[in-house]
Amino acid sequence: MKDDLLNKDEFWDGDSVNDLLVGPEQSVRLKREAVTLPSWDLTPRQIWDIELLLNGAFSPLEGFLNENEYTSVCRDMRLANGKLWPIPITLDVTEAFAELLSRGDRVALRHPEGMVVAILTVESMWRPDFAEEAALVFRTTSDQHPAVFQLFHETSPVYLGGRLEGLEIPPHHTFQTLRYSPLELRHEFKKRGWKKVVAFQTRNPMHQAHVELTKLAASQVEANLLLHPVVGQTKPGDVDYYARVRCYREVLKHYPEQTTMLSLLPLAMRMAGPREALWHGLIRKNYGCTHFIVGRNHADPGNVNNGEPVYDPYEAQELFRKHEEEMGITLVPFSEMVYVEELAQYLERSSVPESVRILSLSGTEFRRRLREGLEMPAWYSYPEVVRELRHTFPPRTEQGFTIFFTGLSGSGKSTIANILLAKLMEINHRPVTLLDGDIVRKNLSSELGFSKEHRNLNVERIGFVASEITKNRGIAICAPIAPYAALRRKVRETITLHGGFIEVFVSTPIEICEMRDRKGLYAKARAGLVKGFTGIDDPYEVPENPDVALDTSTMSADEAAQSILLYLEKEGYVEKP
Repeated sequence: MKDDLLNKDEFWDGDSVNDLLVGPEQSVRLKREAVTLPSWDLTPRQIWDIELLLNGAFSPLEGFLNENEYTSVCRDMRLANGKLWPIPITLDVTEAFAELLSRGDRVALRHPEGMVVAILTVESMWRPDFAEEAALVFRTTSDQHPAVFQLFHETSPVYLGGRLEGLEIPPHHTFQTLRYSPLELRHEFKKRGWKKVVAFQTRNPMHQAHVELTKLAASQVEANLLLHPVVGQTKPGDVDYYARVRCYREVLKHYPEQTTMLSLLPLAMRMAGPREALWHGLIRKNYGCTHFIVGRNHADPGNVNNGEPVYDPYEAQELFRKHEEEMGITLVPFSEMVYVEELAQYLERSSVPESVRILSLSGTEFRRRLREGLEMPAWYSYPEVVRELRHTFPPRTEQGFTIFFTGLSGSGKSTIANILLAKLMEINHRPVTLLDGDIVRKNLSSELGFSKEHRNLNVERIGFVASEITKNRGIAICAPIAPYAALRRKVRETITLHGGFIEVFVSTPIEICEMRDRKGLYAKARAGLVKGFTGIDDPYEVPENPDVALDTSTMSADEAAQSILLYLEKEGYVEKP
């Protein structure tokens, strides 16, 4: 706690919060008990959820939802007692772990660093219908939605529900002075004399339009401003939170002193649009805010329903307005902000006369200019923000990147990869590493077999190593079979946090692959001597939109490697010799 003398009864005007942390004596007793209990290692999303459960940000929840509460939240956006709560907060575990438990058992929940952060008393244990959850909560079953993808491909099959006894908050080692619990933030507002506070939610870097929007919002409701950005799980492809927080600190200098503060929110977003807007409002109420800004496309996942949006642009505002009295926090609605050249200022698009010329710059265009080192308009962002983002995202010729081959055994991946390695070594000044399937099997995954689980683990290891190479601005060339689309997407999302990712589909027909088979594996698979062989009795999921597609039955390996090199030059990853 930032103030050891903080009184838990000193709450902001309004409802209290459920701080689930036990006292010192009980904590000692529970730590002794935890040694004897079944232990579950929390996943990253579970860690973010449990922190906000323990510190009261998820009040009135007292733990992970039991089955009745889960069903009620999914269907009606309400807990079993009727209180509004729009997002299911669940603890998913493997079947093997669930088989060890019965109702009433206690489970020690562990942080990756080893400490027990809480003990769960199991009230419910059930197998959810993921498709139904997706349809109800996200209004889509398309796994192009990032939360639906996580639900279908990364969530364990059994949910545990029950009350929590918190031993300690999960630790943070970065930006510690910017992290406040709900109780601490309420205390800080009281110390500053802030009676009205409007919160601004963001998961992106802030530019001048965001600053002008938040200044206008605070002025309209005569409130102080809390910049409350999410630094937990956001949308894949977002700027990492280290760079964003450095930008937020620079942006803070453009607000009047004593009117604005910055606090980080370790929330795992679900990108659930209107439901998420309600959730964000309830969380900010727990942190002591009186008003909340909701703009266009709040917590929107983008076009994921066959290229169509899931939610209407201002649907989140409409749902929030419907429930704001019940929530006890007031909506501050905003439309898109645009720059009016004649007035040299930002205005809401809805208030700009038709005859006036406006300027705007899309996020896609901003990233393109950033990637290519082009000049940024002075009206769009602040020089210090652009400077920070240029440092984090240098031009592509200076970025690390991964070339990820996928294709059937015998398609020619390894041959092309070796030729490409040589060509890149000739023309490039960055280190290049080849992670070929056989090489990785020998040096990184020698203990693994060829079950689906082990093949996935092998590809995950390749992806992890490639992401570290990419992060350190080297070049990784990966050449596994990687037959499953979901895992390829997961690897892409891991690597694009740090640099480029180029998926190369070697589409050589299976008949040609069999003809080239030196080890006789295809023949053994067709004879039933080898089980689970990709392309024979285990599927290969063809990439829908690879960056490069090559068929070595119609081109030589040298021609294929040259095609990849030309693509890298076109996209700016390497300079022409």
